[in-house]
Amino acid sequence: MEEKIVLILNEMSEYLSIAQMKKLQEVVLKTFSENEADKQEISNNDFLQMFLDAKRIEGCSERTIQYYRVTVEHLFSKMNQSVRRITTEEIRTYLSDYQKINRCSNVTIDNIRRNISSFFSWLEEEDYILKSPMKRIHKIKTKTVVKSVITDEGIEKLRDNCAEIRDLAIIDLLYSTGIRVGELVNLNIEDIDLEGRECIVYGKGDKERRVYFDAKAKVHLKEYIEKRKDNSEALFVTLDAPHDRLKISGVEIRLRQLGRQLKLDRIHPHKFRRTMATRAIDKGMPIEQVQKILGHSQIDTTMQYAMVNQNNVKTSHQKYMS
Repeated sequence: MEEKIVLILNEMSEYLSIAQMKKLQEVVLKTFSENEADKQEISNNDFLQMFLDAKRIEGCSERTIQYYRVTVEHLFSKMNQSVRRITTEEIRTYLSDYQKINRCSNVTIDNIRRNISSFFSWLEEEDYILKSPMKRIHKIKTKTVVKSVITDEGIEKLRDNCAEIRDLAIIDLLYSTGIRVGELVNLNIEDIDLEGRECIVYGKGDKERRVYFDAKAKVHLKEYIEKRKDNSEALFVTLDAPHDRLKISGVEIRLRQLGRQLKLDRIHPHKFRRTMATRAIDKGMPIEQVQKILGHSQIDTTMQYAMVNQNNVKTSHQKYMS
């Protein structure tokens, strides 16, 4: 029955205005629901759960799924009606109020917009709604900020001040491979080929790819593995018993603490990834190869990660324009 209603509405969409279409949708849904006493209305929470299940099947990480959940649930808390009846104007008001109350940046509010848009786009694709109310809410303009990378000196300071061989191995592996922190903590010892100086990681959507590390990473990984006394299959484990697999938060906290001790600006796992991409491009690695190493499906994403060194730009300008 739901499919028939959608077909009717689609046929009428080219003849009626948006306001008329909304009214027609309301009347048709009400009429059919009255004629089908046994038909149960799908709740907003049920719609959200179906959406999250779909995203999980698509390969989204649990962290991403939780972000979707929190964002959409907060929207629901401010809307006392079915998702099928939420309008563009109501969502615009919600986003505007959210930004004023929380005093958040345009970057934050645009991330919220994208999450809500994904939810309503899914509802439209699954024919639960005629048209997503997010289609007329466009990307929010944000300032393009050139994000910093870790300097050569910074990398050496981090290496020299590691009290644990495990932390040194983590830094070298992140820096030389550019892998995501989620990929790092999911690695097992058997995934590491020390002789070939390479390992297999599973990225977003469980996509498998091969990455490579340098001689320093090999030396420190080998020393760390040989010193291990536990039986865990995980490559990186906690320092204390029972030596569980290290979590993302554990890596983030450790690197942040080390960076603060050395007075280095905002040291976190993702900064190593950006640094690796920038250095590789600066030294002449083709962008397509950097894309493959980082595991990006779109080359535009790689370009956002990698920032060309300004000194190299100046040198090239002098070479070609003098």
